[in-house]
Amino acid sequence: MKKEDCFYLGKIVKKYSFKGEVLAKLDTDQPELYENLDAIFLELRNNLVPFFVERSQLHKSELLRLKFEEVDTEADADSIMKSNLFLPLELLPKLEGNKFYFHEVINFTIEDVNYGKVGIIKAINDSTAQALFEIDRNGTEILIPMNDEFIVKVDRKTKTILVETPEGLIDLYLQ
Repeated sequence: MKKEDCFYLGKIVKKYSFKGEVLAKLDTDQPELYENLDAIFLELRNNLVPFFVERSQLHKSELLRLKFEEVDTEADADSIMKSNLFLPLELLPKLEGNKFYFHEVINFTIEDVNYGKVGIIKAINDSTAQALFEIDRNGTEILIPMNDEFIVKVDRKTKTILVETPEGLIDLYLQ
């Protein structure tokens, strides 16, 4: 399984018991969807390694308490501490309307209500206070905040996102 075929679910943050149980902080608004998993991929030395789940349960709402097969001691748990957790993309719940996953809209076209075709989404920058669409317009990078008020429509059939940005925002990049 390759990383690009998976989505980031969370990270193992601490040990829970001396019997190899760990707590994972999940990166999701719906942790209950991931309470009864059979297996999870752990990122170990830049490789995704499947681990089979013996049991799991939600712990204090956003943490998932996990017991993996063959992780039976504190030392075993130490060996997987701080590992990132991944699941195959097909396990992501389907989103509808104007909601989308970041990976899903890469290579979508951005069109502005007033400006017309802006360009192609090459990446999403979520390292800033507000996530940004990174758009390529014939070699020029344009950044548009991923603000719900700007997003008019997400059209999955035509792979287009229609936005209405403040006047002059796009022009800033083209002068």
